[in-house]
Parts: sequence; C-alpha cells; structure tokens
Amino acid sequence: MLLVALATLWVRRWLAALSILVALLVLVAGSNGWVATLLYQSLEWQNLPLSNLPNANAIVVLGGGIRPKVPPRPWVDLSEAGDRALHGAQLYKQGKAPLIIMSGGRIDWKGGGPPESADMAEVAKALGVPESAILQDPTSLNTFENAANVKKIVEQRGIKQVLLVTSALHMPRSLAIFAKQGIVAIPAPTDFLVSNQDLDELKSSSEALTLNLMPDAERLQQTTRAIKEYVGMVVYRLRGWL
Repeated sequence: MLLVALATLWVRRWLAALSILVALLVLVAGSNGWVATLLYQSLEWQNLPLSNLPNANAIVVLGGGIRPKVPPRPWVDLSEAGDRALHGAQLYKQGKAPLIIMSGGRIDWKGGGPPESADMAEVAKALGVPESAILQDPTSLNTFENAANVKKIVEQRGIKQVLLVTSALHMPRSLAIFAKQGIVAIPAPTDFLVSNQDLDELKSSSEALTLNLMPDAERLQQTTRAIKEYVGMVVYRLRGWL
C-alpha cells in the first residue's frame, strides 16, 4: 500500500491517500493485542493437550526454535519453539513411547550449522534420554518433508502410531500433512502462546484494555506468524500436500 501511495502521489493523490489509510489500518489492526491473541488462539486451541495422552510406538518431534552451537554460544540455544525438544524428552521419560524421532534439517543460507535433529538430540540426551532411543531425520527443510521422511522411518521400523510434538500454532497443518502421508499421529502440542490467563488479562482492567489496543511490534509479529500458518495451509492444499 505504501508503494502504491509513493507511485501515485503526484498523479492521483486521492489514491495515494487511500493507500496510506489502508496501510495504517492494517498496521494498527495487526499490532492489536486482541487481534493477535484471537488469531493465535484460533490455531493453538484446535488441538488442546489430552488429559490422558495414550502411549504410542514413537514420539515425533518437529524441528524449530533451536539455534546451533556456534561461537559465541556455549551450547545450543532454545527459543520459545524449542519447547518441542523439551516436551518430547519429557514424554519419553513418562514412558509414552520407547523411541523419539527428531525431524529437521537446516537451510545452509539461513544460519547453517548442524541439522536441528542433531541439536534436539543433544537436548534430549542432556535430559536423560538414552542415545539408543533417538532416531534422526536430518534432511527435512519444511513440514511436508518432515512427514515424508518420518514416513520412511516408521515404515522401516513397523511403527503404527506416533505422538506428534510441535508448537500448538503449527499443529493443525502438521496433523493434516501427517494424515495425508498415512501416518497415525496423536497431537501432543507444546509452546502455547495463548493461555486462559492471557485471555483473562485482555479484559482484566482498563489499563490492560488500553495497552492491548495500542500498536505493539511483538503483537504484529504474532499476527504475521498466524497469518503465515493460514497461508501455508492454502499453499500446501494447492500443492496436494494436505
């Protein structure tokens, strides 16, 4: 919209003004706390954690949220999505499955370094998961490749059912892709951004209401990530991946 405004500023000022207004409205709406939270919730709460998660033949952990051990980092770093590796290890230690499949490579031109599967394996081993219980898919670069590569592993091992661990925001698309590959996957989401407390805080006081109405760069990023998931579903469906 800003590019349209720039291109039409000297010839059609009404169109330039309209474009600037639309850009402003999109920016304000996208950085609004209510918009960001409800968009996130619409994806995250589609697969809430089961109160009694059943056992399975393996736990599949999708890569994300892990930065490689490169100087000056003393070890691998975990961001919010790094909860995936932690949750997968926790499920293993609870006896939910005898194997963990770590799935995720790394794009050379986007940070590079060892595959995410190797870094997730290091985290799991540090939490007490034996190396013999960890399998890796170190080459997948997107969710479709995660599912396709995991399918080869589960077929080779005769695995019938898996617990699928990924961020709650990412779970709806992931489940659909794994189902398309014929993998029986039970959702075991983690990395929830929206909790009951967050929803209560949106309307807890006049101060909270005011702050959530004001533009915020972090909220804009959350809106962007949620929209990316919805766009991803459309693109993946058009490509026949779900």
